[in-house]
Amino acid sequence: MSALLPLRMVERPWGRHALPAPFTAPAGCKIGEVWFDPPAELSQLLVKYIFTSEALSVQVHPSDDQAPGQGKEECWLVIAADPGARLGVGFTRDIPPEAMRAAALDGSIEHLLEWHPVAAGDFFHIPPGTVHAIGPGIGLIEVQQNSDVTYRLYDYGRPRELHLDQGMKVARGEPYRRESHCRVPGSGSVTLVDGPRFRLDRLDGTGDARLAARYGERPLLVIPVSGSVRLAGETVGPGQCALAPALAALDPEPGAKLLIAQPA
Repeated sequence: MSALLPLRMVERPWGRHALPAPFTAPAGCKIGEVWFDPPAELSQLLVKYIFTSEALSVQVHPSDDQAPGQGKEECWLVIAADPGARLGVGFTRDIPPEAMRAAALDGSIEHLLEWHPVAAGDFFHIPPGTVHAIGPGIGLIEVQQNSDVTYRLYDYGRPRELHLDQGMKVARGEPYRRESHCRVPGSGSVTLVDGPRFRLDRLDGTGDARLAARYGERPLLVIPVSGSVRLAGETVGPGQCALAPALAALDPEPGAKLLIAQPA
């Protein structure tokens, strides 16, 4: 049985007709997301690639406490960004709920967000309740709780449903925590997320005793960012995601950079 996870291409109004290698969009389709179907062993996690030609909606996700079994904690690793590309995460100042709702209705919420200029290597952890938006001209890898609960607060006039009542109940009208954003160094293994719902590390080489202790002899997902890794007799490279029975099962080629993820 292959360790590679099946992928699905998802059309979005803000997607792209042409995708970067190794992906190819079907003719006439505007692909915004590439999903990897979660394996039964790690059904709590979902891995996606996201490619934007237009801005995504301003949105927010609930926590597991607010929506049992449907909470959505997520994170992004930017892998490509056009000049001037930005991510909107959190607000520039504290915003009370009534002011946030009014801004969502008149569209000014877009201008209340803090827009972060980004380049390949920028990483953002997005806890539930964080109001956010992805701008155009960005390619990123998203690792998230396996939930599709999204409350759209503003959608640039697109004819899609908004969810202001639900969104106002969970949205935090506050600036983004600086410690949730980092530039991933060019070399070395680094912890990117350490709970509460999942752990994520960027692995450079075979890892170390610290990572071995964190991940133990338990299944994990591996997403190559650059270079490839041998796993169960298969080569897994960028644009793919695979299930590994344990960290020790990975045999990365020299210089390979991998994301590894596991429920916390």
